[in-house]
Amino acid sequence: MKPLLHPSIEDVTVEGILHALSDPVRVAIYAQIAASSCPQTCSDFLVVTDKEIPKSTLSQHFKTLREAGLIRSERQGVEMRNLSRCLEIEGRFPGLLPGILKAHQIQLGEAARRTKRPA
Repeated sequence: MKPLLHPSIEDVTVEGILHALSDPVRVAIYAQIAASSCPQTCSDFLVVTDKEIPKSTLSQHFKTLREAGLIRSERQGVEMRNLSRCLEIEGRFPGLLPGILKAHQIQLGEAARRTKRPA
């Protein structure tokens, strides 16, 4: 099996993080991983934002998050277990991830309010 790429924290860039989190599915995946205190498996995300995600697409999303340095993935049997690298990134770019995740929550709240308005 091919080894997984995990960049050192010195190689993680703001541009890479912003690119990885620019996709609505990836930011939703990352927000859930960041909020969890235990590893999340890829199969935990077969449905994201009420949409079914094909496994091949999910694999690409996880690869993008991993290569940006946002998550650490470990193979365990046939599953991948994913953990956030929030603490490492916070040390390198203080306040970046909390700001992005807070903005994501605000955006989700606004979208939910729009869908509940009477026509």
